[in-house]
Amino acid sequence: MAPDSRPNDVNPSVAPRPTAHLPTPSVLAKFQSEDRERLNRILSEPYDYQKHPAFAKAKTAKELFGKAVGGEQSIRPWCNSSEIREQTIDAEIHKSTLTGSQELRLFLRLNYARYRMARLLDAFIGKRLTARASQELLWWHEQAVAARCEIVQANLPLVLAMAKRTRLGNVDYAELISEGNMALLRSVDKFDCGRGFKFSTYACRAILKSFSRVAMRSSRYRSRFPTDFDPALEKSDYLELQREDIEVSCVEELRGILQTNTADLNEVEYKVLQARFALGQIATIEQPVEPKTLEQVGMMIGVTKERVRQIQNRALAKLREKLQDDFLAA
Repeated sequence: MAPDSRPNDVNPSVAPRPTAHLPTPSVLAKFQSEDRERLNRILSEPYDYQKHPAFAKAKTAKELFGKAVGGEQSIRPWCNSSEIREQTIDAEIHKSTLTGSQELRLFLRLNYARYRMARLLDAFIGKRLTARASQELLWWHEQAVAARCEIVQANLPLVLAMAKRTRLGNVDYAELISEGNMALLRSVDKFDCGRGFKFSTYACRAILKSFSRVAMRSSRYRSRFPTDFDPALEKSDYLELQREDIEVSCVEELRGILQTNTADLNEVEYKVLQARFALGQIATIEQPVEPKTLEQVGMMIGVTKERVRQIQNRALAKLREKLQDDFLAA
């Protein structure tokens, strides 16, 4: 298979996903648990790289990574992150700023490591990885991760500097930094160092676009929610629901008291309450049940409305006393 070929005629703008499978259980048992997890992650994520003419040269790997390349070591050194970083990262690259040559070298390392990973994955389409292929895949993955980390760390101050210069008063500064960092990571993956431009030129535009997206998102949020979230402004319906529950339970208890007459109401008191509050009557569409006035109740039992009021108050006092006794007993 050609080095730069891609399986299944996929859309070139979309990174393909690996179709290779994990090694056999006996081979996989030779790797440590963190290496097995990394293999699983590699085989589940899309893979892609930025092409460069230097990748076709046989001496490129040695020029970029020295003598410690791929398949010349045992399993553990290839999969050991700390040893790989010591072997593959030059001391001068740890500076806070990168020169043009250092930046080019890091991007070549990143994309060449991904290029070698793509070659391995394309060679095992629909097949199980061998032990040697798995070791090489992990080794090149470590090189890509190390180079990517160095590029990101060297360019993080770029995000901070642009965030300070961008005057967006209604945008949270932490959110701005977070979105800028994500844009920086995407820029590292998409930057083509073969075109001869500085990475900062490319990344600045991506970071500014991310800031614009944050501002637009914040503007839409402000149009719907004019004020910041404040828990003290939230109104809870807990008290209303609790009050409704108490009222329902009281009504049920009162109904039981009236049915069993545990409040010791006499016949007149019971009739007055029944008429005044329409208790125990069935309503129909033709004849709805409505509470009677004091005067109407007085005409029913042959007393004045003032006397009805007195009887009603005495009956209610008995009911109230019974409810209080039951509450204290509970």
